[in-house]
Order: sequence, then C-alpha cells, then structure tokens
Amino acid sequence: MEKETRENDVILRVKDLKTFFYTNNRCNRAINGVSFDIRKGKTLSIVGESGCGKSVTASSIMQLLPELSRIEEGEITYFSSDGEVNIEKLPKNGKKMRSLRGSDIAMIFQDPMTALNPVYTIGFQIVENLRAHMNMSRKDAKKRAVELLAQMGIPNPEQRVNEYPHQFSGGMRQRAMIAMAMSCNPKVLIADEPTTALDVTIQAQIFELMMKLKEDFDTAILLITHDMGVVNEVSDDMAVMYMGNIVESGETRDVIKHPAHPYTKALLQSIPILGKGRNQDLEPIRGSTPDPYNRPVGCQFRDRCDYMTEKCGEMPPEEMVSEDHMVRCWHWKEVLK
Repeated sequence: MEKETRENDVILRVKDLKTFFYTNNRCNRAINGVSFDIRKGKTLSIVGESGCGKSVTASSIMQLLPELSRIEEGEITYFSSDGEVNIEKLPKNGKKMRSLRGSDIAMIFQDPMTALNPVYTIGFQIVENLRAHMNMSRKDAKKRAVELLAQMGIPNPEQRVNEYPHQFSGGMRQRAMIAMAMSCNPKVLIADEPTTALDVTIQAQIFELMMKLKEDFDTAILLITHDMGVVNEVSDDMAVMYMGNIVESGETRDVIKHPAHPYTKALLQSIPILGKGRNQDLEPIRGSTPDPYNRPVGCQFRDRCDYMTEKCGEMPPEEMVSEDHMVRCWHWKEVLK
C-alpha cells in the first residue's frame, strides 16, 4: 500500500537517462543510465564530487544542454495535471518546453552571473517571468517582485528592484535568482547548489523558504549539493552519483546511517563532525576521479576502492539492500558490516 502511494506521488520520473557530450571526435558519457523519481512535496538530494554528472542531469530535465551534447537514450516524464509529458521528446525551444520552464519546472542555477541578463534590471527579469506564466498585470507583477526580494532578505527591495545585476553583490544576485525561480510557485524546483555564494544565516533563510514552498504548494524539490549536513537536514530521499551513474539511493536517514557503497561511506568519512573538535580523523578519498574520456572498465570507483576485487572489472547491477534502498556494488554486504 505504501509503495502504491509513493508511485502515485511521483511528479517527475527519470528512467535510464543517457546524456553524452561530443568533442574532438571523442565521447564523454556524462550521464550513463540514471534513474530516479521526484515525489510531490518531497526533496530528493543528489550528491557527489564535482564532475559526476549532477548538473548535467538537471540541464537534461530542463532541456538546456549545450550544442555538442544530446540525450541518447532514456525517458524524462513529467506528470502534469493535464497528463504525462515526455520532456526528452520536446524541441528545446518549442512552445511546450518554454511554457514548462519557469512555471511548472523552475531551476536555481549555480552561477547567478551567467543566469541573469546584465542589460535588464532585476525587477524587469522577475516581472517578465511572472507575466509570461501567471497572467499578471505589470503593476501586480512589480509588486510581487518587490515582495519576493523582501522575502529573500534583500534590504530596500523597492529601490533594488530597479537595479541591474552588476549593482548586486554575489550573494544578493543568488537571492534574486532564487526569487525568480520561486516566483511562479513551480510544481518542481531544481536547485543546483542554491546557497554556494551565501553566508550561513542567509543559507538557513533560503532553505526555510524552499521548505515553505514545499509545504504550501506541494512542490517537489531536486536539490544538487556537496553538503551532507544540508542533505541530512532538508531531504527526504537521496541519490549518490559517481561518474554518470547513481551508485546508491534511498531514504536519506537510511543511506546516511547504513551506507552500502564504498563511495558513500568514503564521502561520509571525509566530512568533519560538529562537536568532535579538531583532533578528529578525517579520511579524504584517495586518488581522483578518472578521465571521463578514458574511463576504467566495469565499476568506475574500482581504482579508489578498498574493497576492489577482480569482479569489479564488470559493472555491478542494481541490488536492493531494503525495500527503498538501492546500491550498485559487488561487495555491498561487506561494506555494511
């Protein structure tokens, strides 16, 4: 019964997604068979080192991939109120995709300077989004833009709404962009490291606002982050990515308490624990991520793993540790001991 409820709650499903990049006659399998569900009113966190494919996954969902890349296989299904929408089949700049972007599915980008247009005021850019998707008058949209900036903790929002991105500090630009993404109360909010440029006080405010959006509008959130503390605090489910594959996924508390993949375990061991002081032993993950154009055969983590055997020359299948806890590792039972 619980599984059926979880199925009915799914608002966005990614199944066997493969997104490849092509440069100089070489292919980077940036996303190589990724599957996950995002549920209404829940937060799914994707964690992993830089270059593992987190942001490419988000760009694939938003159909914002660069020119020399494409979705080779897989499905991205958005369960809208009007029925299923196969995002991977929609033209990038087609009418349907443009109507979804910013209204039903919104994204907070990692770098606000590349996401905001430098020749338009912050207010104009928020107003444009509101008018395009919410059928508002210019006056009401401007009023709403001021409210959003105030909610984000920006001082003098009535004045700042008429200023340009270069007049804002890095953290304030990030907050303005978050305001824009949250302006239309989206059904799915993709947050790509939304608080990177912000101090901890503002970080807490932003996550509070995101949680409020989740509670008030049943918004599903896909959170991309490096911060395991944030993951533990705000997410319901989590997926651990490594070199274009999800190597472990499940309910956040279960994965953090009982990591079954050597990579997840290594990530958790490399993080300082509050209250243990400066004498605690931190174990960095040895080595570095392999060249994406010259990947190892089989398990991608094998050369950095303490559990490596000959069997790791083959890619491990997905195995269920428990009903909702998945892992891709030949030695997961040893890892759990």
